Amino acid sequence: MKAVIQRVREASVEVDGETVGSIGLGLVILLGIAQNDSEADADYLAEKIPHLRIFNDEAGKMNLSLKEVGGSVLAISQFTLLADTRKGRRPSFVQAAPPEKAEPLYDYFVHRLESQGVQVACGIFGAMMLVKIFNDGPVTLVLDSADRFRPRKTAH
Repeated sequence: MKAVIQRVREASVEVDGETVGSIGLGLVILLGIAQNDSEADADYLAEKIPHLRIFNDEAGKMNLSLKEVGGSVLAISQFTLLADTRKGRRPSFVQAAPPEKAEPLYDYFVHRLESQGVQVACGIFGAMMLVKIFNDGPVTLVLDSADRFRPRKTAH
């Protein structure tokens, strides 16, 4: 499961010209779900993201979490994060989970965030969406649930 996280001052998502979700200060999470992802992947990301210290404190240092600043999340499902562009010019999306698997995992991820007291707004799964993001910083991070199995590299 891959998540692109952007710290925002505000963000919204429209479907067919109608705003279906919006937040003020918080995070936009673009979530890509792979064929082999499970609830354990969603649990890992849903636990990690609200506690990332990526909001500025009074000294201007990234030292506060989403929960500490009382921010919200705009969660958008985005299968294109699983694109394989190694061969040719047309991306392949065969690594992305099919909708019948991805949608329940997306819903589970949103529920896990909400169970931690995070206010979550969403797009509409599978819809063509216009996402308006006012990236603050800009601050953008990429998380991959598979990273929890990789050893951390240390400086020599």
